[in-house]
Amino acid sequence: MIVSACGNSDPLAAKGDCASDALIIGSANFPESETVANIYTEVLRINGFKVDTKFNIGSREAYIPALRQCAISLIPEYTGNLLQYLDKNATATSEADVNAALTTALGSDLAIATPAPGQDSDAVVVTRATADRWNLRSIGDLAPHSADVTFGAPAEFAQRPGGLPGLKQNYGLEISDADFVPIADGGGPATVGALVDGQVTAANIFTTSPAIAQNNLVVLADPKHNFAAQNVVPLFNAAKKTDKAVAVLDAVSAKLTTTELISLNTAVSGESKIEPKAAALAWITAQGLNAPIG
Repeated sequence: MIVSACGNSDPLAAKGDCASDALIIGSANFPESETVANIYTEVLRINGFKVDTKFNIGSREAYIPALRQCAISLIPEYTGNLLQYLDKNATATSEADVNAALTTALGSDLAIATPAPGQDSDAVVVTRATADRWNLRSIGDLAPHSADVTFGAPAEFAQRPGGLPGLKQNYGLEISDADFVPIADGGGPATVGALVDGQVTAANIFTTSPAIAQNNLVVLADPKHNFAAQNVVPLFNAAKKTDKAVAVLDAVSAKLTTTELISLNTAVSGESKIEPKAAALAWITAQGLNAPIG
């Protein structure tokens, strides 16, 4: 469900109470965001916070305005995409550069805790057979085979700076218009199916997709940081950020590695189809976060 950020009928459009002690945790409208938001919610409750939730809000165009006006207090975000949303001219891509630029771009009304080591980043992915045939380890290794590569990705990938233009500039991987296959599911099942079935040679799939391990796919290394770092980070309305909340969420983030994100996504979106809240609770217990911190 995508909720508009405009209009009096939208409960997120009304200004919230920034002075309240309660925290309202939001999430975007995809499973990973909802799962991480459930983790934040439950661990904050365990540590004595009064917490409410507004999940499945939609895109940044909906939840960032809601956050600015305290309709929600906190939401899981991704450093690179958040930076590019807040600063359309941002060029930082490495983890350190993104984090430094984001600190400035947040302004006075938004704030973050410490980013997790876990990332959900764009990636160039190939089958194991293709990787073995061409001895592929990095995106640069794919460049000499440009003429033989059909590439599957969302339509906007053809123009995005980190899409085909960036792959050409940074690695010399040049995909012709005829060899670009637009697939509109954001690296989901249709994209994976096209790659596994041989309809495309390479595809843009996110690094925490459980389909990568399930299908023995290979993520090609990106040593030149064509794709911006996308570390998971708690994003606050600045008025709702407290030292105690940061300490709690920093303890969560320290354990939220890319491997753990993949495990959570596999539980929720893989064959088990566990509800995000149930997956979050199981993870919290497994990580020893089911008792007050410190």
